[in-house]
Amino acid sequence: MVVRAVYPGTFDPFTPGHLSIVDRARRLFDEVTVLVAVNAAKGPGRTPQERATAVRARLPADWSTVTVAGWSGLTASWCRRHGVDLIVRGVRNTSDLQDEYRLAAMNEALGVRTLFLPALPELTAVSSTAVRTLDA
Repeated sequence: MVVRAVYPGTFDPFTPGHLSIVDRARRLFDEVTVLVAVNAAKGPGRTPQERATAVRARLPADWSTVTVAGWSGLTASWCRRHGVDLIVRGVRNTSDLQDEYRLAAMNEALGVRTLFLPALPELTAVSSTAVRTLDA
């Protein structure tokens, strides 16, 4: 049985923390899809296609079990459509965990489980928002 997982996010930009979560997830599961989501509330500076291209460029070529896809809708809907039973989410702190727990409860009600992976200690301060601010 192939175990597949999805790692959703806006990834604007794709940070070392994101890369770390993908690396750890690919070691746990047979296939991982990095799902570049449309979330207008986060005000991404680039289109979903531009962000997906940037994510692909950051993934090592030998990570053959990792793919990148774009999606505009509920992650649980994407999972059901593609036969994926697990969402992977990275958490940096208790605030992240509280926010992610609410989403996980909703996704569980929709039939998709969530696995939380804690950020590596040296990456807990890294966020897309902070990186965008530094780049501005």
